[in-house]
Amino acid sequence: MYEFLEETVASNMVSRVRSVTPHTTVADLYRLFAVDGFNAYPVVRDGLLIGVVSKTDALKVFAFTQAQLLPHYADGMAATVEQIMSSDVVTVDPATRLQRVLQLMVEHRIRSIPVVDEQRKLLGIIAREDVMRAMERSAVRQFPGALPFEDA
Repeated sequence: MYEFLEETVASNMVSRVRSVTPHTTVADLYRLFAVDGFNAYPVVRDGLLIGVVSKTDALKVFAFTQAQLLPHYADGMAATVEQIMSSDVVTVDPATRLQRVLQLMVEHRIRSIPVVDEQRKLLGIIAREDVMRAMERSAVRQFPGALPFEDA
């Protein structure tokens, strides 16, 4: 497992990332969620990360509030990602160690983290499955024949 401590985001991230724009509608977002099976998308404007939108964010437009006891379906589906996204996003750069990624995922209870450069250009994404694969590779190298994450 000591090899895992040397692993970085750069060698484990996915570079081809599907993102959405701030002007994507909730209706389009729902279609993307259905097709891709993702739980969240990076929100990008001019190549730069400006937020993340999740399934939970997409549900919020239909939640009851004191101002609106009966949410209007058409209005909710017409809302844009910019209206519902989270702008405060946990990010990492390619040189970040996976141990730090693991710590951030546990601390913030998130499944994936956008990978950005100094200007916040979206370079990729690192997901918990990527971290788990790196852990497994390290464990198998240290303990040949051991498959710690395989179902028994």
